[in-house]
Amino acid sequence: MNSLIATMPLKATAELADMVSTTIIIVNYRTAALTIQCIASLATDYVRDRAFRVVLVDNCSPDDSTNVLTHAIQENGWGEWVTFIFAPKNGGFAYGNNLGLSLIKQSFEPTDYVLLLNPDTVVRPGAVQALCDFMNANPSVGIAGSRLENMDGTPQISAFRFPSFWSELDDAFRLGLITKFLRQSVVAPPVRDEAHRTDWVAGASMIIRRDILDKVGMLDENFFMYFEEVDFCFRAQRMGFSCWYVPESRVVHLVGQSSGIDSADPKPKRRPTYVFESRRRYFQKHYGRLYASMTDVALLFGNLVWRARRMLQRKPNTDPPHLWRDMFSHSSLFHSVKS
Repeated sequence: MNSLIATMPLKATAELADMVSTTIIIVNYRTAALTIQCIASLATDYVRDRAFRVVLVDNCSPDDSTNVLTHAIQENGWGEWVTFIFAPKNGGFAYGNNLGLSLIKQSFEPTDYVLLLNPDTVVRPGAVQALCDFMNANPSVGIAGSRLENMDGTPQISAFRFPSFWSELDDAFRLGLITKFLRQSVVAPPVRDEAHRTDWVAGASMIIRRDILDKVGMLDENFFMYFEEVDFCFRAQRMGFSCWYVPESRVVHLVGQSSGIDSADPKPKRRPTYVFESRRRYFQKHYGRLYASMTDVALLFGNLVWRARRMLQRKPNTDPPHLWRDMFSHSSLFHSVKS
């Protein structure tokens, strides 16, 4: 974590530091064009409010991202409020965000909030301020998330329940009767129009009260990608910090553009190994290996039942290639993780 190079000054000006209440962290990995679009969507609000700054982390992209982003920052005059740092390796989403969090702790003047923001997002006007206003009005809330939506304004599910044995069972069988019976355990409940408490929010746009980082800690870098925000919200809830969904903060999320994984894709690609490893780590870390193994058995059996039903009913196969094999080979039945 000590091999950092900053292309912009690490200290905000005294004038800017007096106004800043939020520091936004964006982690780029081979998505320079999307990252530029994301920062550009913030620029109007910055000019108007001057209430945030951005820490942009390049996660050791093997392409020309660093040159492209450096040029964009200079060309657009974003250097006053965008600090660009380079990671010495691609350690994953949590690792990249932790570099930004470390820089905030060590180099910047105090900030009230930290906003984790995906590079594949377009921030609607006022979205950052809406999150800050909500946090200011609700000092007991530790974490809040935006309403994520498609470019046409239709909502995406952004507020979730924690995964459990029952939610995995429902996900595997994909049967309406089971879903109805387990509706209180379904991870992705229907979108609601009002602000409400939830278990966790999508890390694509998640604001964290700066004070709780010292108590909850940083993101767990053993999650390369996926489940890191679930884990963080789980740890925060255990320590008494609530998490809320704030639909007044609207952020377009170009799903799958940065990760390459889109669950809505009718022809999905094979899931990377880290997806299964992150899931396994989450269940073992918080529930133990026995519970995780039982969950895997339910998932594997349920998926077999679904596959048989799909063939009998001639339903289309929308699963990623080799899904059952990958779930089996990465199961907690065969692997343990360090807590």
